[in-house]
Amino acid sequence: MPELPEVETTRRGIAPLLEGKRIKTAIVRQSKLRWPVPRGLARTLSGRKIESVSRRGKYLLINTGNGHLILHLGMSGSLRVIPADTPASPHDHVDIVLQDGQCLRLRDPRRFGAVLWTTNEPQRHKLLASLGPEPLADDGDFSGEYLFTRSRGRSRQVRDFIMDSHIVVGVGNIYANEALFRAGIDPRRAAGRISRTRYDRLAAAIREILTAAIRVGGTTLRDFSDARGDPGYFQQTLMVYGREGEACKVCGATVRRVVSGNRSVFFCGHCQR
Repeated sequence: MPELPEVETTRRGIAPLLEGKRIKTAIVRQSKLRWPVPRGLARTLSGRKIESVSRRGKYLLINTGNGHLILHLGMSGSLRVIPADTPASPHDHVDIVLQDGQCLRLRDPRRFGAVLWTTNEPQRHKLLASLGPEPLADDGDFSGEYLFTRSRGRSRQVRDFIMDSHIVVGVGNIYANEALFRAGIDPRRAAGRISRTRYDRLAAAIREILTAAIRVGGTTLRDFSDARGDPGYFQQTLMVYGREGEACKVCGATVRRVVSGNRSVFFCGHCQR
């Protein structure tokens, strides 16, 4: 599933090609995505100017001045800006056609993505309103102190805690495993039993891991590709994720894997306590 680095990579790829452009129409080939595509989308968008393309968590927000498109890539979706006359494949469900002859095309084989419309403040939308802080924002909302405070009294595993989008957005399983390794924290430990100092290290590790992943275009383990169709390369630097039975790159101990919440958890029992 595309996580924060993959979605941010997509945003950076499409934003320069969309901002300042006017929309001609919308073509909806398949309206039954995770939530139904709004009826009359072509009429709603026709003639509107795209002012900005931003991101909140794993949602992309296309601002047209007096309304926002809210886009989600689902499990395996992708967005590309291509010539509008490019023949559509079976999984190309929605085109936002621009007046300059290009279009923003959503490809979504599993149809778990979303194309929604709101004329209200998007941050108040029910899908965004309860999201936690952005780990890479400069507003100071995300920090070790914040994680420490939110974790008090919680018995859930720290990996699950930082993957909760109500706590912090964008820390998917791959990045949670890697950040916990960098911070030296056993992912199975109870969130409420980790010290403030260790949460300082974890907050820094989350920011470093996500920043590094964005720099190389995210992670490709199945079928993610960016706005140009290029894969992400962060998987080449993974320290523990997907390396069960291999030697830890730091200490040489064997990387272990356990299953928790139907997800694989990878860690080094020597480096992580």
